[in-house]
Amino acid sequence: MIFESLSEKLQNALGKLRSKGKLTEKDVDTALREVRLALLEADVNFRVVKDFVKRVKERAIGSEVMESLTPGQQVIKIVNEELTILMGERESKLNIASTPPTIILMCGLQGAGKTTTAGKLANNLLKQNKRPLLVACDIYRPAAIKQLEVVGERVGVPVFTMGDRNNPVDIAKAAIEHGKKNNNDIIIIDTAGRLHIDDDLMEELENIYSTVNPHEVLLVVDAMTGQDAVNVAETFNDRLEITGVILTKLDGDARGGAALSIRSVTKKPIKFVGMGEKLDQLEPFHPDRMASRILGMGDVLSLIEKAQASIDEKKALELEKKLRSQQFTLDDFLDQIDQMKNLGPIDEILGMLPGINSKALKNIDVNEKDIIKIKAIIQSMTPEERNDPSIIDSRRKKRIAMGSGTTVQDINRLLKQFKDTKKMMKRFTNMEKAIKKKGKFGFPFF
Repeated sequence: MIFESLSEKLQNALGKLRSKGKLTEKDVDTALREVRLALLEADVNFRVVKDFVKRVKERAIGSEVMESLTPGQQVIKIVNEELTILMGERESKLNIASTPPTIILMCGLQGAGKTTTAGKLANNLLKQNKRPLLVACDIYRPAAIKQLEVVGERVGVPVFTMGDRNNPVDIAKAAIEHGKKNNNDIIIIDTAGRLHIDDDLMEELENIYSTVNPHEVLLVVDAMTGQDAVNVAETFNDRLEITGVILTKLDGDARGGAALSIRSVTKKPIKFVGMGEKLDQLEPFHPDRMASRILGMGDVLSLIEKAQASIDEKKALELEKKLRSQQFTLDDFLDQIDQMKNLGPIDEILGMLPGINSKALKNIDVNEKDIIKIKAIIQSMTPEERNDPSIIDSRRKKRIAMGSGTTVQDINRLLKQFKDTKKMMKRFTNMEKAIKKKGKFGFPFF
């Protein structure tokens, strides 16, 4: 779960206020002391924490809270709003040039995942019907050019390279001409990184910048480095005037310091976040949704967007018809497992639902092997057996068990799960019919 430790501590601190019918200034101070400690432990910049707590306290001891019927809820609402402001209030989209091509300069230190992120960004833009071109300007790191070519091939985006013996400034210049001739409307320049910031690195970036005049300068930083990421962002911004930040490895053991500090310190927005190693795991950053997830309020909008991108709409409509007519089969059950897997890890999906905190997710153990076992059992059945599981007798169960490398008990368990699922779906369908029959609100007199 994103920022698990921070999320748990903030929810615990604020949860104590929920049950109180009336709040005193002492109650607010006690809760905010825990909030302050949680933020500092998450490696959030000290000045940022100080200002944040001060703003929350000023609002929390005002009349809008003290005179409220639900003062605890009001304080949580204030913390949510202030966290959102801290991270940038709203989504910050890419600056797209009115006259193509849009030039994006990627920069950052070695190890932050800059080259892979360039490929992820190209993949993201490709899905928006753009025609991106990746440009290999890292001529120093061994295999950097080859890595970009492999990434480009995997996402289906062309890569412009002139090898490692040309000046990066000349490569960038030639790439833009090439992009114009080939109707590429977005040009993403992958530049060299260093293990630390030095004058040679910054001078080269400044030379590329002044030559190509990019519309976006995106700094890629590793979210797991916490406050160091903020310091890197501040230094790059002083020298290069970045337009936005991409935080990578947000799915790892990131404490939250970078995400909560960068905007305040640099005054530059976080535009994207890397949520995994796969090339489709780069997401636009929504400050309001992130604040809600940290406070255990869920992120239903992101979940809906994820589902829309991952689930086949035609199959979903076919499934709805089958559910209504009670024709749901084991083939459909198998199809649903595959579609759910496309959404991502189950704990990540559950973390987007309101009211589910990090503690609850720790007790959920969804074993990938169990899913593989279910698929193996269903795939070892004949088409007739998948369509009508009631014909599966003890002889058939033994055959299926041998074919799937499982036991008869495993098959009994799966058949029971399927039967229970069908019962539940029938109940919902009957309930829907009853509501429609009785009236809009489910009562005969409406």
